[in-house]
Amino acid sequence: MIRAGTAFLTCLALAACGESVSRDNPWAPGIKTGAEAVDGMLVGHRLMDAGEYELAIDAYSRAALTEGMSAEVLASIGTANLNLGRLHTAERLLRKALDKDEESPEIWNNLGVVLMELGKIAEAEQVFRRAYAFDNGESDSIRDNLRLALEKSEKSDYADDQDQDYKLVRRGSSDYLIRKIP
Repeated sequence: MIRAGTAFLTCLALAACGESVSRDNPWAPGIKTGAEAVDGMLVGHRLMDAGEYELAIDAYSRAALTEGMSAEVLASIGTANLNLGRLHTAERLLRKALDKDEESPEIWNNLGVVLMELGKIAEAEQVFRRAYAFDNGESDSIRDNLRLALEKSEKSDYADDQDQDYKLVRRGSSDYLIRKIP
Protein backbone atom coordinates (compact mmCIF):
# COMPACT_ATOMS: atom_id res chain seq x y z
CA MET A 1 0.00 0.00 0.00
CA ILE A 2 2.80 2.42 0.88
CA ARG A 3 4.67 1.51 -2.29
CA ALA A 4 1.61 2.17 -4.38
CA GLY A 5 1.11 5.58 -2.74
CA THR A 6 4.76 6.51 -3.28
CA ALA A 7 4.60 5.44 -6.92
CA PHE A 8 1.41 7.46 -7.44
CA LEU A 9 2.95 10.62 -5.92
CA THR A 10 6.08 10.16 -8.03
CA CYS A 11 4.00 9.89 -11.18
CA LEU A 12 2.09 13.06 -10.26
CA ALA A 13 5.33 14.96 -9.63
CA LEU A 14 6.80 13.82 -12.92
CA ALA A 15 3.61 14.70 -14.78
CA ALA A 16 3.74 18.22 -13.33
CA CYS A 17 7.35 18.61 -14.45
CA GLY A 18 6.54 17.30 -17.90
CA GLU A 19 4.35 20.28 -18.72
CA SER A 20 7.16 22.87 -18.56
CA VAL A 21 9.92 20.81 -20.20
CA SER A 22 9.84 20.05 -23.89
CA ARG A 23 9.95 16.35 -24.61
CA ASP A 24 12.31 17.02 -27.52
CA ASN A 25 14.93 18.81 -25.38
CA PRO A 26 16.09 17.26 -22.06
CA TRP A 27 18.21 20.34 -21.18
CA ALA A 28 17.26 23.41 -19.17
CA PRO A 29 15.82 26.34 -21.12
CA GLY A 30 18.41 28.54 -22.79
CA ILE A 31 18.70 32.25 -23.40
CA LYS A 32 15.48 33.96 -24.24
CA THR A 33 16.11 35.47 -27.64
CA GLY A 34 14.65 38.89 -28.25
CA ALA A 35 14.71 39.76 -24.53
CA GLU A 36 16.26 43.07 -23.52
CA ALA A 37 19.40 42.85 -21.37
CA VAL A 38 19.65 44.66 -18.04
CA ASP A 39 22.10 47.58 -17.98
CA GLY A 40 25.50 46.33 -16.76
CA MET A 41 26.17 49.55 -14.85
CA LEU A 42 22.91 49.16 -12.92
CA VAL A 43 23.75 45.55 -12.10
CA GLY A 44 27.25 46.58 -11.03
CA HIS A 45 25.94 49.33 -8.74
CA ARG A 46 23.52 46.90 -7.12
CA LEU A 47 26.30 44.37 -6.60
CA MET A 48 28.50 47.09 -5.06
CA ASP A 49 25.68 47.94 -2.64
CA ALA A 50 25.48 44.25 -1.74
CA GLY A 51 29.24 44.05 -1.12
CA GLU A 52 29.86 41.71 -4.06
CA TYR A 53 32.82 43.58 -5.49
CA GLU A 54 34.23 40.80 -7.72
CA LEU A 55 30.84 40.30 -9.35
CA ALA A 56 30.47 44.07 -9.71
CA ILE A 57 33.75 44.20 -11.64
CA ASP A 58 32.38 41.53 -13.98
CA ALA A 59 29.16 43.51 -14.49
CA TYR A 60 31.06 46.74 -15.14
CA SER A 61 33.28 44.91 -17.63
CA ARG A 62 30.20 43.69 -19.48
CA ALA A 63 28.89 47.26 -19.49
CA ALA A 64 32.17 48.36 -21.07
CA LEU A 65 31.39 46.12 -24.03
CA THR A 66 28.32 48.18 -24.87
CA GLU A 67 29.32 51.69 -23.84
CA GLY A 68 33.10 51.51 -24.03
CA MET A 69 35.64 52.32 -21.35
CA SER A 70 33.97 55.53 -20.28
CA ALA A 71 34.98 57.51 -17.22
CA GLU A 72 32.03 56.04 -15.32
CA VAL A 73 33.03 52.47 -16.15
CA LEU A 74 36.69 53.06 -15.23
CA ALA A 75 35.75 54.82 -11.99
CA SER A 76 33.32 52.06 -11.05
CA ILE A 77 35.87 49.30 -11.64
CA GLY A 78 38.45 51.36 -9.75
CA THR A 79 36.09 51.82 -6.80
CA ALA A 80 35.36 48.08 -6.70
CA ASN A 81 39.10 47.42 -6.64
CA LEU A 82 39.46 49.94 -3.81
CA ASN A 83 36.89 48.01 -1.80
CA LEU A 84 38.82 44.80 -2.49
CA GLY A 85 42.03 46.40 -1.21
CA ARG A 86 43.73 46.47 -4.60
CA LEU A 87 44.97 50.00 -4.08
CA HIS A 88 47.48 50.31 -6.92
CA THR A 89 45.00 48.96 -9.47
CA ALA A 90 42.34 51.30 -8.10
CA GLU A 91 44.69 54.28 -8.33
CA ARG A 92 45.60 53.48 -11.94
CA LEU A 93 41.95 53.07 -13.02
CA LEU A 94 40.78 56.21 -11.22
CA ARG A 95 43.55 58.27 -12.83
CA LYS A 96 42.48 56.94 -16.25
CA ALA A 97 38.89 57.92 -15.42
CA LEU A 98 40.07 61.44 -14.56
CA ASP A 99 41.80 61.66 -17.93
CA LYS A 100 38.36 61.22 -19.51
CA ASP A 101 36.33 63.33 -17.04
CA GLU A 102 38.48 65.63 -14.95
CA GLU A 103 35.57 67.49 -13.36
CA SER A 104 33.91 64.60 -11.52
CA PRO A 105 34.07 65.20 -7.76
CA GLU A 106 33.25 61.55 -7.03
CA ILE A 107 36.26 60.29 -8.97
CA TRP A 108 38.54 62.85 -7.32
CA ASN A 109 37.19 61.84 -3.91
CA ASN A 110 37.74 58.12 -4.53
CA LEU A 111 41.27 58.79 -5.77
CA GLY A 112 41.90 60.77 -2.59
CA VAL A 113 40.74 57.82 -0.50
CA VAL A 114 43.13 55.53 -2.37
CA LEU A 115 46.01 57.94 -1.83
CA MET A 116 45.21 58.18 1.88
CA GLU A 117 45.25 54.39 2.13
CA LEU A 118 48.61 54.33 0.33
CA GLY A 119 50.00 56.87 2.80
CA LYS A 120 50.36 59.67 0.23
CA ILE A 121 48.80 62.25 2.54
CA ALA A 122 50.04 65.43 0.85
CA GLU A 123 48.82 64.34 -2.58
CA ALA A 124 45.54 63.12 -1.08
CA GLU A 125 45.00 66.54 0.48
CA GLN A 126 45.39 68.23 -2.91
CA VAL A 127 43.06 65.69 -4.55
CA PHE A 128 40.40 66.25 -1.88
CA ARG A 129 40.72 70.01 -2.40
CA ARG A 130 39.94 69.52 -6.10
CA ALA A 131 37.01 67.25 -5.31
CA TYR A 132 35.67 69.81 -2.85
CA ALA A 133 36.05 72.61 -5.42
CA PHE A 134 34.31 70.65 -8.21
CA ASP A 135 31.53 69.74 -5.78
CA ASN A 136 31.14 73.39 -4.62
CA GLY A 137 31.36 72.19 -1.03
CA GLU A 138 28.00 70.41 -1.19
CA SER A 139 29.10 66.89 -0.20
CA ASP A 140 29.60 66.16 3.48
CA SER A 141 31.71 63.08 2.75
CA ILE A 142 34.18 65.02 0.59
CA ARG A 143 34.42 67.76 3.23
CA ASP A 144 35.04 65.15 5.95
CA ASN A 145 37.72 63.44 3.83
CA LEU A 146 39.43 66.79 3.23
CA ARG A 147 39.30 67.57 6.93
CA LEU A 148 40.85 64.19 7.76
CA ALA A 149 43.63 64.69 5.20
CA LEU A 150 44.37 68.14 6.60
CA GLU A 151 44.57 66.75 10.13
CA LYS A 152 46.91 63.97 9.06
CA SER A 153 49.16 66.34 7.11
CA GLU A 154 49.46 68.68 10.08
CA LYS A 155 50.52 65.89 12.41
CA SER A 156 54.19 65.16 12.11
CA ASP A 157 55.63 61.72 12.72
CA TYR A 158 58.56 63.35 14.47
CA ALA A 159 57.99 65.04 17.78
CA ASP A 160 59.76 68.25 18.68
CA ASP A 161 62.95 68.04 20.70
CA GLN A 162 62.19 65.76 23.58
CA ASP A 163 64.43 64.60 26.33
CA GLN A 164 65.31 60.93 26.07
CA ASP A 165 64.47 59.21 29.34
CA TYR A 166 65.46 55.76 28.12
CA LYS A 167 68.61 54.01 26.98
CA LEU A 168 69.30 50.75 25.23
CA VAL A 169 71.25 48.27 27.36
CA ARG A 170 72.88 45.19 25.89
CA ARG A 171 72.55 41.96 27.85
CA GLY A 172 74.47 39.00 26.49
CA SER A 173 75.36 38.55 22.83
CA SER A 174 72.07 39.50 21.16
CA ASP A 175 69.67 40.49 23.89
CA TYR A 176 68.78 44.16 24.34
CA LEU A 177 66.76 45.85 27.04
CA ILE A 178 65.30 49.34 27.14
CA ARG A 179 65.83 50.91 30.57
CA LYS A 180 64.73 54.20 32.03
CA ILE A 181 67.60 56.57 32.81
CA PRO A 182 67.70 57.20 36.59
